[in-house]
Amino acid sequence: MKRRVVAGLAIALATAAAAALWLRGDGGEAWYTGVVEGEERVLRSEVSGRALDVYFAEGDAVPAGAVVARIEAGDISARADSKRQEISVLEAEIHRQQAQVALAEQTWTHDVAAARAEASRAEAEAGLAAREEVRQRELAARSAASVQRLDEATSKRSQTSSALERSRELLGRAEAEEGQIVLARRQLEVLREQRTLAERQLAELEVELAKHEIRAPSVPSVVQTQLLWPGELAQPGTPILSVLDPRDKYVQIYVPVAEVAEVRVGRQVEIELDSAPGRRVAGEVSFVADRANFTPEKIETRSDRLGQVYRAKVRILEDVERFQPGTEGNVYLLDEERGPQAARRDPP
Repeated sequence: MKRRVVAGLAIALATAAAAALWLRGDGGEAWYTGVVEGEERVLRSEVSGRALDVYFAEGDAVPAGAVVARIEAGDISARADSKRQEISVLEAEIHRQQAQVALAEQTWTHDVAAARAEASRAEAEAGLAAREEVRQRELAARSAASVQRLDEATSKRSQTSSALERSRELLGRAEAEEGQIVLARRQLEVLREQRTLAERQLAELEVELAKHEIRAPSVPSVVQTQLLWPGELAQPGTPILSVLDPRDKYVQIYVPVAEVAEVRVGRQVEIELDSAPGRRVAGEVSFVADRANFTPEKIETRSDRLGQVYRAKVRILEDVERFQPGTEGNVYLLDEERGPQAARRDPP
């Protein structure tokens, strides 16, 4: 959010620069005239739409991060709801697919184990039958066994061989079912990818939807100006409210080149407002510009007009809430050991 000074910039600069002078005269205190300023933040719309609500008016205190206005969201809200429903359906599909994959894996593991056990049993029986046939054939050749026993052994070997082939075929089929499980897993991954994509799309919609709610800064503030009313059309960049942090205020002064070494960051000062003469509060120089500015024309003498000044900010350390932007006052430099510093600049 763009920041702008509460008082008109041109007026403030002219006024402050014109007053950035040492007290001329009899060796009194050294002081600068300053103007109280505050950083006003203008809250703007980022989207197009009609203003539905503006919740705060001029002078209202605004909590940190509060929604200050709401812009009509159009079909974005409906699209977000539809995307949430899509994600819910995908979630249900994912749970169903997960259950199917788990059941298929469990069933496949059991079937393969059973088929392997059956194949091992059939292989053992076929091997035994084959050996028995060989033995009976040898006995029959020596006339030590009947032809009937040989025929029975041959038939047994044939039956066990067929059973072994069937068991191996069943084992192959059971193992081939793993391909179906792999396909089911892939379908599960596809569903998860679809859910991830839908969640990203929903996040984008929610970001866009959040732009239709204009929020206050992350610190408590006070409304200075209401710039948009309910029913009016907003465009990107349209100002809604201007707010001011009651504690984000300072006194701005202008320091002649000859005295800028005295006004350094961290220098302690006292501030006396014109609205409260005789009452001083503590302050501290928090900023001094790196570059000098030409003194504005509204000054006292021609010699002053030939000089340059440095813009400086004085942070208010006490009772900052009672300092009203636009109020003028004096800023007195303090000597760390001797109190208010005596003026050392010669009168013109």
